[in-house]
Amino acid sequence: MENKSLQRNVLLIATLSSFLTPYMASSVIVSLPSIGHDLSMKVITLSWVSTGYLLAAAGFCVPFGRASDIFGRKRVFTIGIVLDILASILGGCAPTSGVLIVARVLQGIGGAMIFTLGMTIVTSVFPPERRGRALGIIIAAVYVGLSVGPLIGGILTHHFGWRSIFLSNMVIGLVILIATVWKLKPEWADARGEKFDYVGSFAYVISLTLMMYGLSEMPTPAAFSLVVLGALGIVLFVVWEGRVESPVLEIRLFKRNRTFLFSNLAALINYCATFSISFLVSLYLQYVKGFSAQTAGFILVSQPVIQAGFSPLAGRLSDRVEPRVVASIGMALTVIGLALFVLLTEATSLWLIITNLMLLGLGFALFSSPNTNAVMGSVEKRYVGVAGGTLATMRVAGQMLSMGGAMLMFALFHISGVIITAAYHTQFLQSAKMAFLVFAVLCLAGVFASLARGKRER
Repeated sequence: MENKSLQRNVLLIATLSSFLTPYMASSVIVSLPSIGHDLSMKVITLSWVSTGYLLAAAGFCVPFGRASDIFGRKRVFTIGIVLDILASILGGCAPTSGVLIVARVLQGIGGAMIFTLGMTIVTSVFPPERRGRALGIIIAAVYVGLSVGPLIGGILTHHFGWRSIFLSNMVIGLVILIATVWKLKPEWADARGEKFDYVGSFAYVISLTLMMYGLSEMPTPAAFSLVVLGALGIVLFVVWEGRVESPVLEIRLFKRNRTFLFSNLAALINYCATFSISFLVSLYLQYVKGFSAQTAGFILVSQPVIQAGFSPLAGRLSDRVEPRVVASIGMALTVIGLALFVLLTEATSLWLIITNLMLLGLGFALFSSPNTNAVMGSVEKRYVGVAGGTLATMRVAGQMLSMGGAMLMFALFHISGVIITAAYHTQFLQSAKMAFLVFAVLCLAGVFASLARGKRER
């Protein structure tokens, strides 16, 4: 009975925390035009409200995942919630674009602790035969956050201004913090006593940050240099990790574990191909169609509502059917949805847009839960923090690359340094359609990566 009570408490807190970060991300996206107008931000600067968050989260997921295995998953999780609350206060009071971006970077660091640990704690307390269902509920919470984010974000922005979004995030963070201190008594640290690799962690954070920042600033020569420098740093990091006694990232997980390798690769490709969909469609609805932030939020909610509804079902299905089959079908549906958005024009029917968003939502749901179950179930318990951190890194790195790809298209069509007006609608549409085409091709490759993971060991 006590074990079931612990499982309920863990699932409750993990579900709330899984809701928090996507809620903030999606609600901020729908408020970007208002933020840009209020703080006089150009498109390229405005993109850093999302990019700054993703850059920080990508760099810190793996180190915090390893730290949680050694020092305690609840401890690292709690620190992340506190940091997110403080960053929300700073963001809500930000007087300039620079302060707002700093707040988002701090939220990214806190977010790395939060969404890395949700999956690992659930994996620690739920048996394998019930893990897929529990992870499905958590991922459903992610999609509920994505669902209500544009809706609530649009309403808050329309009636109270974009700063109220940060206040709402702070309130949710406080609820999670109280629940964690009150309901979560045990601590989980399956690698307690092992040394933490500070050198490797520093090298990883710096190298990945340089590479991700360079990709976001492409195609300039300076950006290319940063990508090369970051890639060299990652190579040196891999060499170091292969020699150190207690690595921050166990490289052998990739070498010897086919499921772990290809499931993470599939996650990276999926998020890379899909994350900027909401960003591009939000700008399209507000700039080209002329809808308010509130109306755009109502439209965008159609995608994650489907995701939230089908994720628990997909998670439970992955407990009984090969995860690679379910996930690959989901990825294939995503390819179709992206390809349909290549046909987007100023006259495209609103119902066609909503229907396609729902198709994409179904594809995401069928992919994410089974893929997460495959990753978390493929490693020993002492490595679940690393596994969660690696998967979270694939997610935020993919999201970062997705935003970088969208910004690259803006640069190629010469609209990255302008405020989008009617005169630039044609160029915006051309850049968005090219981005959707590239993402569709990339996602098609992801179908094969998903299938290549092999059958689950029983």
